[in-house]
Formats: sequence, C-alpha cells, structure tokens
Amino acid sequence: MSSRQRATSGSPYESAFGFCRAVRTGERIVVAGTGPIEPDGTTTPGDAAAQAERCLTLIVAAIEQLGGSARHVVRTRMLLTDPAEQDAVGAVHARFFGAHPPAATMAGVAWLCRPEWKVEIEAEAILD
Repeated sequence: MSSRQRATSGSPYESAFGFCRAVRTGERIVVAGTGPIEPDGTTTPGDAAAQAERCLTLIVAAIEQLGGSARHVVRTRMLLTDPAEQDAVGAVHARFFGAHPPAATMAGVAWLCRPEWKVEIEAEAILD
C-alpha cells in the first residue's frame, strides 16, 4: 500500500478552500490548478507571461518537494482569460519544458479566482 505525500506552497487558498498544492501517490504527482500567487499572498504583477512564469515556478517547486523535477511532467493544462496571450504563455511553457515537452492543453476561460489573474496552470508528473 502506498502512502500519500502532500506539498504545500503557502497559497492562502490552500487552507481556505481545503486543498494542497500537490499530492504524490506512488510514482504519480498531481499538481492542483496554480495561480500566480506571491509569497505574501498577493498576485504576481505583470502580463500573462510573468504570471505563467510564477505559476510554473510554483508547480516545479511542488514537484521537487515530492521527489520529482520538471522533466517528470507528462501533462499540463493552461487556462487563460485572454486568448491573445496564448503565444506569450506558450513561450514560457516551452522554456520550462522544452527539453522534455509534456502533453499540454491551453484553453480560454471566462474567469479565474481573482479578477487580475490572467492564467492558471495545473500539471501531472510521473516519476521514472
């Protein structure tokens, strides 16, 4: 029987909404939808690319807490509020995962948890 390990990121939504940033069970790590949250709980300033950078930094940190790395990511889902930002967000994604590209989905959404959020990203990793 495998035990579950959890990683947290300090997001104020983790305790308020009852979730953790990531869960590892066996060789699989599932990372929750990750918004551009700074350590003080504020939103990362800037455009969608800057916010995507923050989201992916948090995602990779959570995976590393649970024994993985960016190269273990097999799936991402990027949610954007403005389709005009897809190239900028895609370029950040490519920089993080270019050497080991995961299966990926990018979709437009009407809103995210905070009105100033332009992007939210989730991921899944499988350890070799």
